[in-house]
Parts: sequence; C-alpha cells; structure tokens
Amino acid sequence: MSTEPTLEALPPMSHDEMLAHLLAANVVALQAMAHGRHPFGAVLVGPDGAVLMRQGNLGTVRHAETELARRAAETYGPEFLWRCTLVSTFEPCAMCAGTQYWANIGRLVYGCDETALLSLTGADPENPTMHLPARRVLAAGQKAIEVHGPFPELEAELLEPHRGFWAVAG
Repeated sequence: MSTEPTLEALPPMSHDEMLAHLLAANVVALQAMAHGRHPFGAVLVGPDGAVLMRQGNLGTVRHAETELARRAAETYGPEFLWRCTLVSTFEPCAMCAGTQYWANIGRLVYGCDETALLSLTGADPENPTMHLPARRVLAAGQKAIEVHGPFPELEAELLEPHRGFWAVAG
C-alpha cells in the first residue's frame, strides 16, 4: 500500500499567462535591487492562476526561488503545491531547483537561461554560476516537474536590471 499523496494534474497555463507572471517576478527583482540585493525575483502561482507569494533575492545562499519554495512548503501541503507554479526571472540554480523539487512544486517557469546571466556577471564572486541546468537537476528526480523556459521575447527586459549591477563584466 502506497503512502504517497495522490497528485492531481497541473492546471494548464497559457504562454501569455507565463509571460505575465514573469513580468510580475521582474517587478519583485527590481524591488530586491532597490533594497541593495541581487536583482532576482520569483512568484508562486496557485492552481487558479493567482499569485500566492512573492520573493526577492536575500543573499548568496538565500536565493529568491529557494526562499519562496521554503516558505511555500511551510504554508501549503504537498498536494496543493504540486498544482502550483514557481515563476522565476532566471533559470534556478541547482540549489533552487532542488528546493523546488523537495517542496513539491509541480511546474517551473523561468525567463532567462543561466548562460545569459553568466554573460553579464562573468567571474563576479557574488554570482559564481554553476553550469548545471535546472531541467537536468529536476530530471534526476522521481517527480515529473514541468519546465518552461527560457522566453527570448522577455530576455532584454529581464537582463536589464543586471546590466551594470555586477562588479565584473563578462
């Protein structure tokens, strides 16, 4: 007898809805930057399409996606979170993708690839990127987390807050 929760199917999310939520996450990134933090933002979207939580970057090991996934896991049950979407301005790092996996958030939408960010941050010690795509991290698990991204039509807008922010150019 299985003790795993029964997971319902993810509700559909249109391309236009994904774009709108990415822009909402970018507003969060701009707010983080206004507070002197790295300009990354994430939102948690519920099964009904409403934004349930917002989170900006808080520090080197307190990324927006990790903090959001932790808060979500403390607030909601795994069955509910499976029907939710984590939306991030950038492709989550391995730590963030892993936290999303363990929080049981069923879909990831991200705006720009990690490689686009690397082209701006270069060797900046505050953003030593790892070339380990979120899709690869999530595919290594036993859950079929849906992944959408990048969205080239938003790349310039999502990259803009990062231009000139990082100490070392790529």
